[in-house]
Amino acid sequence: MAIAQKTINWLLSGDPAIRWQVMRDLLDSPPEEYKMVRERVALEGWGADLLSRQDANGTWANGLYSPKWTSTTYTLLTLQHFGLPRDHPQVQRACSLFLLKGLNHDGGINLFKSIDYSETCVNGMLLSLLSYFCSSDERVHSVADYLLQEQMRDGGWNCERINGARHGSFHTTISVLEGFREYASIHPAPASLMDTVQRAHTFLLNHHLYKSHRTGAVVNPAMTRMNFPPRWHYDFIRALDYFQSVNAPHDERMGDAIDLLKEKQRKDGRWPAYRPWSGRMYFEMEKAGTPSRWNTLRALRVLKWWESKSPNL
Repeated sequence: MAIAQKTINWLLSGDPAIRWQVMRDLLDSPPEEYKMVRERVALEGWGADLLSRQDANGTWANGLYSPKWTSTTYTLLTLQHFGLPRDHPQVQRACSLFLLKGLNHDGGINLFKSIDYSETCVNGMLLSLLSYFCSSDERVHSVADYLLQEQMRDGGWNCERINGARHGSFHTTISVLEGFREYASIHPAPASLMDTVQRAHTFLLNHHLYKSHRTGAVVNPAMTRMNFPPRWHYDFIRALDYFQSVNAPHDERMGDAIDLLKEKQRKDGRWPAYRPWSGRMYFEMEKAGTPSRWNTLRALRVLKWWESKSPNL
């Protein structure tokens, strides 16, 4: 797809976390070129700011999961979005705390004193982090096995299954899928895992990524927003960006979400920033209503992938 040079120049004038992904995903630069920019994520801008806020005990905000959004879990997820190199010692130290303090009798990780089971949505996020930053620890397999057992009949996951929920949750399902994406990128994926992932893909596709599979109505207006970082929340572009990241085949059931993405593009070729999810933040990356480099990057790489897959183009 053709992208205006002024848009590319604007993206490249942003934080290193943006620049290296533009080079990889939009410009098809060779790895040796964007690797040097990627390494800058730890040294300047947003990434360096977050790393500087780590506590002496290895956590952020003195908590593994809370407070939102300054705790260790959500800080590491943000650094993962930035593409911080996997072997950075500060984040490897932090990830080891999840396994040291939270490994539970059911095989997952429980970070809450108020419950005696592992929360599925959180474990999806943790599998992603552990696979990305602590992939050599054998205990990561236990988290993956736990999540495999938690899949529901409709192909999704729901953290409320233990309390009687019978339908998959968009929020939980995307977190688990992202976890398995990172896990499978490091560890040989058995056929059973691929089948599990495909069933989850079908769950999202049958909902056209953000609609009721029964009525066709939008499940929740919030799912049509483009929040970054997404935190634990699901939205349509998070799903589209996931599918492009695994190079999924073209499926017409994504068409509504692609159309919605195109509708949100501004006349200047960019996409806007949205009001962030309510909670504590260390700093604001982009002001709501202004052009968003994060959303423009994500939208353009999704559309590039979609057009490469479309049988009519």
